[in-house]
Amino acid sequence: MDETHLARLATTPLFRGIRDEELPTLLGCLDAHRRTYDAEEAILRMGDTVRSLGIVLAGGVRIERADPWGNTAVLGFAGAGDVFAESYACAPDMPLLVNVVAAEPTEALFLDVRRIATMCPGACAYHGKLLANLLAISARKNIELSRRAFHTSPKTMRGKLLSYLSAEATRTGSRRFTIPFNRQQLANYLGVDRSALSSELSRMQRDGLIKTRRSDFELLCDTHE
Repeated sequence: MDETHLARLATTPLFRGIRDEELPTLLGCLDAHRRTYDAEEAILRMGDTVRSLGIVLAGGVRIERADPWGNTAVLGFAGAGDVFAESYACAPDMPLLVNVVAAEPTEALFLDVRRIATMCPGACAYHGKLLANLLAISARKNIELSRRAFHTSPKTMRGKLLSYLSAEATRTGSRRFTIPFNRQQLANYLGVDRSALSSELSRMQRDGLIKTRRSDFELLCDTHE
């Protein structure tokens, strides 16, 4: 792996606290391998079993749930530096209940979770740090799933949108932000009809609550239903 990729990895949550010079040895220990994907290409499919977690090196991936009738719900998004499929990799006999799809041209690194959880013959000191980081990431993911439940629980379309957009403003620390979804993906994430969502966003603009263009949003005032 070249220096650019190593420098990028060193800044990710999974490798927090691990020195740059330790990374090449650690990656070899974890059987790291890279893959590239075209936009909308499936990375992992429902029903697969996996033993490796993924890290997005460039691009981004969507986590989706599809039913037999072709309805798709977007459960989350992983951008550069984020980890995906770690829970399934830690339970390798559990088939995936989701699809992982490249949202754009994407490069990902895969690490064998068994080698994270098991001390290698060299007794590398950084295994403990890596395991602690992985636990923290998993905890944050569980919180993120709870957050989605908060956004989908309001009974009205405006309530769902206000919940999501307010949370994004808090997360970014700004009333101006870009969400990782297009309109259809946002509708899937909130579990609503796209046309109804677009109509409500237009009404919210007319009511002076927001400004929006594509995936860019600005909250204009206190957003209370």
